[in-house]
Amino acid sequence: MKIGLYSISCSGVWFCDRPALTVEEFIDTAKKYGYEGVEIDLKRPHGSPIDLDSKRCAEIRYYAQKQGLPICAVSANNNFAMPIPEAVENELLMVKEQIRVARELGAPVLRLFAAWRGVVMREGIATYEVTKTPNYLGMLKYQQFQQILACFRECAKWAEEAGVMLALQNHAPVIETYKDMLEFVRLVDSPNFKCCLDAPCLGWNAVVQSDDYIRQAVKAVGDLQVLSHANAEFVEKEDGSIEMIPYDTHEQPVVTNYPMFIKTLKEIGYDGFINYEFCHMPFHDGKVLGYNDYIEDQIRLARKYFQKLIEEA
Repeated sequence: MKIGLYSISCSGVWFCDRPALTVEEFIDTAKKYGYEGVEIDLKRPHGSPIDLDSKRCAEIRYYAQKQGLPICAVSANNNFAMPIPEAVENELLMVKEQIRVARELGAPVLRLFAAWRGVVMREGIATYEVTKTPNYLGMLKYQQFQQILACFRECAKWAEEAGVMLALQNHAPVIETYKDMLEFVRLVDSPNFKCCLDAPCLGWNAVVQSDDYIRQAVKAVGDLQVLSHANAEFVEKEDGSIEMIPYDTHEQPVVTNYPMFIKTLKEIGYDGFINYEFCHMPFHDGKVLGYNDYIEDQIRLARKYFQKLIEEA
């Protein structure tokens, strides 16, 4: 199992104390802190197909190779759960272009959502608060499921032609449990449509973060697992040990059970990437922190924390 860094951490979405890192600066950061690969978010400023023509893809691919870091994955931010035909077609076109970008970057995996809710910018910082309850304009759940499934099948055909693996993340909304993710994968029925099981997306309560539930989820996904992410915060103690902490005790009353998650991934023989992402507002002690005074150090601590878990699993 290898540890990668996801570029959302450095994209300027979650900080405004400095400009967003360029793709090259992001790759340099991953190398600086010992990560073994990089995942590029396929939206601005890092990876939007609007900006990444074949020439730019070749430049990024070469730079990552020069730094000795594979582009292990790229990520879409798609939403197929809307009743507006034009909007759905726009989403499909974006994913089709992202498959093209993945191929040209040499990234083997493109992560997909079923219905990404998006973020809203407030005073230079992203927040989920406004989009916490997404508005699907009266679209019923069974209609959403059918439309999403049809979109996935279309995307899977493009991925097969391009030689790119699509990895569906078990991320809300619409997908409520890992079983929903597996149901979509079963019904799409494509060799290029598999899973991105993330432990935080199972939920933050004692039941779904229990050892038994984590083991059940990982084993149920099994060899369909082709990518995973980790989103957490850490503190470094005086003795040098690193402890995971909740990023918000209201949103996250129970921390993610990464020890059991990684142990079980190791048991099933998963040898892919688990990519760290700092993907929430860094709000502590009554203020929003920045990249220079918080997020960069979280990137450093995360690599050490997960490396130790993998070694000891």
